[in-house]
Amino acid sequence: MIEFGHGTHPGMARSRNEDTYYADPALGLFLVLDGMGGHRHGELASASVRDGVVERVTRGQSLLSALTAANDELLMHTRNLPHARPMGSTVAAVRLTDGGWEAAWVGDSRIYVDDGELCRLVHDGKLAEALAEKGEWPESRDTVAPRGVMNQALGVTGNEQLYVQMCRGTWHPGMRLLLCTDGLTEIVDDAKLQAIGTRTELGAQEAVEQMILAALDGGARDNVTAILVRHG
Repeated sequence: MIEFGHGTHPGMARSRNEDTYYADPALGLFLVLDGMGGHRHGELASASVRDGVVERVTRGQSLLSALTAANDELLMHTRNLPHARPMGSTVAAVRLTDGGWEAAWVGDSRIYVDDGELCRLVHDGKLAEALAEKGEWPESRDTVAPRGVMNQALGVTGNEQLYVQMCRGTWHPGMRLLLCTDGLTEIVDDAKLQAIGTRTELGAQEAVEQMILAALDGGARDNVTAILVRHG
């Protein structure tokens, strides 16, 4: 028994939503993507990756091969665009199997597993955080790496440098999976996400709506997208 909720919102400061998502319990596939590039390129990038991954997983390909193929396709598309600025997309993907789940992600969209305790699987793929971990910050951090600059994203990173992080686990009654873009997690902390996701009086769809409302109440300036999957 799977119950899921999903939703997206452009946020409080943007007129365009470059996020997208996909939820199909029959296929067992759930995706959240955050596009980048501006001038409609971000939403095109996220939609292109979404459609490419769905098509390939439906044909029986693994998450890893579907993501790398979608990356190749987006890179080829951007090479033909008459501008120097790349377009790309993060991706957080979950595939449910018999008694298990597989997660794969690139970039700073997140996946959480909640089996009594909320566990974040995703490490931010931002250049700023990577530099900070290495202790390579100069006195003025933003002059080198603004916090929104990505060092891993589909359509930006070639497959030879692409690092698709992956994780697997068992899937049993009472578990929850949350996929979301950073528009949610930059405003709503993990404790609040878990508190909303575990409210027994809320259905999964109501819980997602409450999460997005919490981000909007906090003044979310970025697009906000989330999928919550519950094992009944």
